[in-house]
Amino acid sequence: MKQPPAPSYYRATANAYEPYAALRGRAEAKVAIIGGGFAGLHTALALAERGVRDVLLLEREQVGFGASGRNGGFVFAGYSLGEQSLLDQLGEERARALFGLTTAAVERIRAQVLRYGIDCGLVDEGVLWANWFRDPAVLRARQALLEKHYGVQWEWVPQQALRERVHTARYFDGLYERNAFHLHPLNFAIGLAAAAAGQGVRIHENTDAWQLRRDGLRWRVETDQGTVLAEHVVLACGGYLAGLQRRIDRAILPIATYVMATEPLGERLRDCLDTRAAIYDTRFAFDYYRPLPDTRLLWGGRISIRNRSPQAVRRLLMRDMLRVFPALKDARVDFAWSGLMSYARHQMPQIGGGEEGLWWAQAFGGHGLAPTCAAGGLLAAAIAERDGGWKQFADYGLASAHRPAGYLAAQASYWWHQGRDWFKTRLEA
Repeated sequence: MKQPPAPSYYRATANAYEPYAALRGRAEAKVAIIGGGFAGLHTALALAERGVRDVLLLEREQVGFGASGRNGGFVFAGYSLGEQSLLDQLGEERARALFGLTTAAVERIRAQVLRYGIDCGLVDEGVLWANWFRDPAVLRARQALLEKHYGVQWEWVPQQALRERVHTARYFDGLYERNAFHLHPLNFAIGLAAAAAGQGVRIHENTDAWQLRRDGLRWRVETDQGTVLAEHVVLACGGYLAGLQRRIDRAILPIATYVMATEPLGERLRDCLDTRAAIYDTRFAFDYYRPLPDTRLLWGGRISIRNRSPQAVRRLLMRDMLRVFPALKDARVDFAWSGLMSYARHQMPQIGGGEEGLWWAQAFGGHGLAPTCAAGGLLAAAIAERDGGWKQFADYGLASAHRPAGYLAAQASYWWHQGRDWFKTRLEA
């Protein structure tokens, strides 16, 4: 799927920086990273922090161009695969260890913003999980599961207390995850790139890597205007497939999701939200949203195999927003855009490699901010220190996504779950 050139709120408010020059001619590196999103940038920075200075990163567009610079900006623990499924598949010890990688990553991102002075509008006010349905069982079950098996405590928010923070009759009770925050993801990506470059990582934007092959004992990366020879190569392209290794590309589905930002609402925003926390709801096909510093409301939701136009995104998400905040029916939407996420059939990140120095990190499935940070640390430790921590993801390998049939299966599954949400809502009404 080709990404339409739709301007986003994030791009319109991105921090200015001196663009990184395109690669021209021949270059050599110990590690070549392809993809300038969170997975690639975290890997590059983690390598530099471990003393590996000979690192080169190639990005076809600009750093943060893909899903890393287009998402909701939520930073919390966990994966696209739910905590119960993770527990069922791996058992308590292994599930808790994998989950713990993401809780540690949340703390690491906080530390990175502070250490490197990254100006990304970090709002450390937690995340609210608001119950769309009257039945509190789903909240109670997840709260108990997290505390018993993962050592994580989420605060119960009774209906009245929730409605004092989120001024809508749409929700009932909720849970509050204090150890979570939200930020401007594109500015965070720009800050990560600056931090990596400051430690010697060579970053090249507007550089299309079109071929990858072995050349003796090293990898040879051919680009549109140059060549890179490297001992290790990390593929971190997410939903924006590089087309360099078929078995890696075929393991994911690029899936679109949609986001919009309203006009500055001023005091009208306080009529909707009396909280700086980010919010999402308990449906499978949930909405997610958060207040922005300039009193806009950023709103996202839905997944699709179709990458819609900004006008279509605006219509869809405006309809969703008005189901929660009908008083905003006259609010103008200034930005609407889409982005491509990478999904695996098993709903877990694919982090692996080691075969002749070829590594990959992809399939973060819309839960990328913390897991990409964890992935970068694991791959950097593997390359710099021969650490085997990345093997914790061995159960979640490069299973084929069966494109194009996989697109139809994914869309049908989403519609089925969306239908269940609708039916339950109708029953309760």
